Order: sequence, then structure tokens, then C-alpha cells
Amino acid sequence: MADSMFGYFMMSWMDPSLLGLTALGTLAGIYVGAIPGLSVTMAVSILISFTFSWDVNNALALMVGVYIGGVYGGSRSAILLNIPGAPSAIATAFDGFPLAKQGLAGQAIGVTTVVSVIGGFIGILVLAIAAPLVSDVALMFAPRDYLLLALMGLLLVASLSGESMAKGIFCAAFGACIGMVGMDPMTAEGRFTFDTVMLLGGIPYVVAMIGFFGVSEALFQLHHIGLKPIKQDVSKIIPSWSVVLKYLPLSIRTSFIGVFIGALPGTGGDIASLMAYDHAKRSVKNPSKPFGEGAYEGLVAPESANNAAVGGAYIPMLTLGMPGDAVTAVIIGALYIHGLKPGPMMMIETPHLFWFTVGNLTLANIFLLIFGLTGIKIFAKMVEMPKGLLLPLIIILSVVGAYAINNNIADIFWLLGFGVFGYFLKMAGFQVGPIILGVILGPLMDVSYRRAMISVGDSTLGLMHELVTSPISLILTLVVTWLIISQTALPRLIKARFSRGKAT
Repeated sequence: MADSMFGYFMMSWMDPSLLGLTALGTLAGIYVGAIPGLSVTMAVSILISFTFSWDVNNALALMVGVYIGGVYGGSRSAILLNIPGAPSAIATAFDGFPLAKQGLAGQAIGVTTVVSVIGGFIGILVLAIAAPLVSDVALMFAPRDYLLLALMGLLLVASLSGESMAKGIFCAAFGACIGMVGMDPMTAEGRFTFDTVMLLGGIPYVVAMIGFFGVSEALFQLHHIGLKPIKQDVSKIIPSWSVVLKYLPLSIRTSFIGVFIGALPGTGGDIASLMAYDHAKRSVKNPSKPFGEGAYEGLVAPESANNAAVGGAYIPMLTLGMPGDAVTAVIIGALYIHGLKPGPMMMIETPHLFWFTVGNLTLANIFLLIFGLTGIKIFAKMVEMPKGLLLPLIIILSVVGAYAINNNIADIFWLLGFGVFGYFLKMAGFQVGPIILGVILGPLMDVSYRRAMISVGDSTLGLMHELVTSPISLILTLVVTWLIISQTALPRLIKARFSRGKAT
């Protein structure tokens, strides 16, 4: 049994064609992920139409490589241009772009690559050792628990709001309203559509993300168009062992956060990375620099988490037949096309596929380390371009990326509108991060709340009873309560008490 598992694990390592497809997929994924709007989900979806006639192992090897490379690739544009290439790289931009403005883009990408690989290996290790256990725990989560997780996510507003919590709450609420546009997921009725058919499909949150981060940043940088480009230090890209060991504890902690969030069906690396970033802000006492101003901890946490979430997303897919995120939902479709049935029976009927996937993910993660540490000098040149060339390039990339999502000209108008609005928000001292947080978490909280109420017969008392009698719900309720207290009343009381003591 052990020999057969090892053989399936090493299959993609020993077959030259599988080895080449995994390498090609990883390299392509890095560059696809780095282009705003060209999501990993889109790339894997396109691959299905090209690979449906292939052998299943060849098809999966290419898809796994694109998946691993694409999740990491989003950090490149987040660091260099302040445009996250993927939603999971939103938190990476908070400290990555300030490092690029300080001429440290090379070091930032180097650290990001190493911790991404560490997070990826931890996710794969959990997948290989504890997949059935983790999937059982994930299956125990009820709609009320997803509601609590969404509330925990919205409480990240405190970490993303800068100096003003009120401005952060306003932006998060505005983002939630954007996320609600379109057909109601429960009744299929239009919400915030103003009787316009064009809005029934909703506003793609990737368009909002590119607009608020990319276009608004380009407009904001027009104020500094006369400044000379910052020369990037790319003399030392590969971080030393001392640097890796320094950030290893944080990387391990946030990787487990990523695995757990990724294993919850329908969540994924975007939520995992934001929660990991918040964890870093709360747990790191002496960061290398203040968070939001180029703290390496602000890179380590989200990049470890979103890459670990890949292994986590495979857990419910392979053991339960339920997608952990959008990409694994597409891969499930690919498995059905190839005559396989993801779920509990797949582990019994085709166990070799499980170990082949584990081995393929491991190999792709190794290629990620190799390809991730190459080409950085070329990427860094983007930041050194004169702003007269760079800013139009950012606008063009943003427009192309927005249009590529649905091939819909209306998305370009939304992009430009969000960009202009985001520019004025930045001028007024608002942060755009909470807006994207609201866009992502608002619909999840809405659906989870309504499902939770339906499960208890629309009884508020019944829902409160469930929150304190279910072990998982009770733990999450206590965590949410503590987060609310710690971010509002408690700090003010401590500060007031300290001020009184100091006065006396």
C-alpha cells in the first residue's frame, strides 16, 4: 500500500511529459496572475476546452501548475503597481507597494516567493495527512458559522482603515452595497438594479478591485508625475536564512489560517489572506516597519495564507466533492468531463488520483520557487519607468483586464467610475481596502444570515440559542465578541485609565 501511494505520488516527477506540463503551467500561471483581470479561474476554465480530450493526468498537471503559479503571481503586480493581480493579493499590496516606493521591490518579491512556497508546502502537508479530518470539521460548519466568519472578516476594517475607523466602516458598507447589486441569490429578484437589465448580473468584484486599486492609484500618482522614478535595489533578491527563520513562525501560523479558511467550501485565499494580515497586525509586537508603510510581516502573512489555502481548497474537493473556491469548482467540472466523480467514493475507487494530485502540487510548488526567484529584475524595471509611460500603461492594463472578465464594455465604465471615485476617496483620506472587503464579504454575510434564519424558522431567539449551544458557533461567537470589544470600548477604557493614572 505504501509503495503504491509513493508511486502515485512520484508519477508526475518521473514522467517527462507530466514534469514539463507542470513546469509550463506554473510559469504561465505566474504571468497570468500578474496581469490584472486575467484570473486563475479564467485561465483554468479556458484550459478545460483545450484539455478535455487529453489524458486526465496531463490535464490535471497543467491545471495544477496554473493554479499554484496564478495564486502567487497576483503578488507581483500588487507589489510593483499597487494593482493586485488576484483578489487573494489585495492584502499584499498594503505593504508591498510601499516597499517598492522605497526601492525594495526586489527584496519584497524575494521574501514573498519564499514564504509563498512555505505556505504552499504546509497546505499540501495538511492535505496529505489530515484531509479526511479537516473535511469532516469543515462539513460541520452551518450557515450561522459562515455568518460569524463573515462578521470576523468585516471586523478587519479596523486593520485596513488607517487612522479613522469611521471612514473604514463607511467604505466597507459602500463595498457591501456594491456586492449586493444584481439578482438576489435566494429569490432571483433584482436588487439595486434600478430596473436595468444590465445590472442583473451584478458588478464583478474584480472590476471594482482593479478600479479602486489600479485606476485610482494611477490618478493619484499624477500629483507626483514630475518626480524621478525610484531606482530599485535588485542586488539581493534571495532572502538569507536569517530572514527566513525570522519570519518562519508567522508564516507557519498564517499558513494554518490559510489551510483552515481554504478548506471551508466557498471561501478561498482572498478571505484567508485578509484574515492572516489582520492576525499579523495583532500578533506582531515589533514589526520591521509600521504596517501599511512597508512591513515585511505584511507580506509574509497574506502570501503564506493564500498559497496554503490552495491545499486547503483541495481538501473538500477531493474528499467531499465540494469546491473550496472558484478554481476547484472548475477543476471539479474537469474531473467530471474525464469520467471521474469527486467525493467520498473517489477516495475509495480511485485513490491513486488523490496521491497523484498531492505529488503534482508538491512538484508545482518546487517550480514556483525556481520561477518565482527568476525574472524579478525584469519585473522591477516596471517601477523604474518614467511615470509619463507607467501611468498610461497601468490604465491600459486595467481596462484590458476589466474587459477580459466578461467581454462587456459596461465593465470598463464601472472600472473608470470606481477609479475616479477611489481617487477622490484617497484625496479625502479614505482607504479603499475596506471597500473590497465589503464587496467580498457582504454577499457572504447576507446569504449566510438568511440561510441561518431559515434553518431556525425565522426565529431570532432560535438563532441565538444555536449560537451558544453549538461548540463551533460558541467559539466563533466568543471570538467575534472579543474582536468587537477589543476594537471599540476596551482600548479607549485602557487609554482613559492610563491617562488618569498618569495625571495623578
